[in-house]
Amino acid sequence: MKKKVIYEIKGLYRDNFRVTGYEFGSGEKSVCIVGSMRGNEIQQLYCCSMLVKRFKQLEEDGKLLPGHSILIIPCVNPYSMNTKKRFWSVDNTDINRMFPGYDLGETTQRIADGVFRVISEYKYGIQYTSFYMPGEFLPHVRLMATGVENLDLARQFGMPYVVRRAVRPFDTTTLNYNWQLWETHAFSMYTTTTTNIDKKSAKESVGCILNFLKRQGIVDYRGHDGYISRVVEDTDMVSVPTKSSGIFESVVCVGDEVEKGQLLARIIDCYEGEVVEELRAPADGIIFFMHGEPLTYSQTAVFKLILHEE
Repeated sequence: MKKKVIYEIKGLYRDNFRVTGYEFGSGEKSVCIVGSMRGNEIQQLYCCSMLVKRFKQLEEDGKLLPGHSILIIPCVNPYSMNTKKRFWSVDNTDINRMFPGYDLGETTQRIADGVFRVISEYKYGIQYTSFYMPGEFLPHVRLMATGVENLDLARQFGMPYVVRRAVRPFDTTTLNYNWQLWETHAFSMYTTTTTNIDKKSAKESVGCILNFLKRQGIVDYRGHDGYISRVVEDTDMVSVPTKSSGIFESVVCVGDEVEKGQLLARIIDCYEGEVVEELRAPADGIIFFMHGEPLTYSQTAVFKLILHEE
């Protein structure tokens, strides 16, 4: 293992800002795994730390197949992680909206540029990321419908679900999108949580990444082969929005199978304690996403359902 600084900015009043990477093996730049870009992505940082630990052991045991270089970057935004802010602590900008970066631009543009110059050379790119809304997900691999996405490769992770979603205008400045433009096979890895550590889904994601690398001839790994992934288009999911704001009280969990009309959650008046709204399943399906905060606004999608296959 080689520990090296991927990008560095000199600090005036505190230690320098550094993006640190861990390199395993040697040869073709085969796979790059990127962790937290935002200061609240604790689960994503934890998953990468588990991967670094696992690859150390694989390398010592001679389980990394020759001719392949693997790079893991656990955190791209340690300053925001240290100050417990989701975005860049100075101007509240999101590094994952700055790619491919600009070396003469704002600080976050320079960070994106410095990191992307290194990681754009890899054949496969895997990013542990988080959703723009707080909540819990069923673990899955996500990729953008850029026209060059590879669903067969995505299935090789062995995750329960592969989600393909349409590209939106702001996606053009994300890491995943730009990786694909630079001919990297890019995938976003979602585990259950973001701000808290979920060891079970973290362990599952590490196993799925090792499954994927085994199938690409990069590592010698013997473990659970994973699932036969179901491909879901994001447009096929059904959202359940609120009509009222208040305290969010769910009566189901992520992964639960529900029937049409089944009670999913109650919205409770914050001052008077009365139930002001009951949310019910619009169709038979599986809870794929659930709102993760105790309060909710009106007109907020607090659930996303995957409908049962006919």
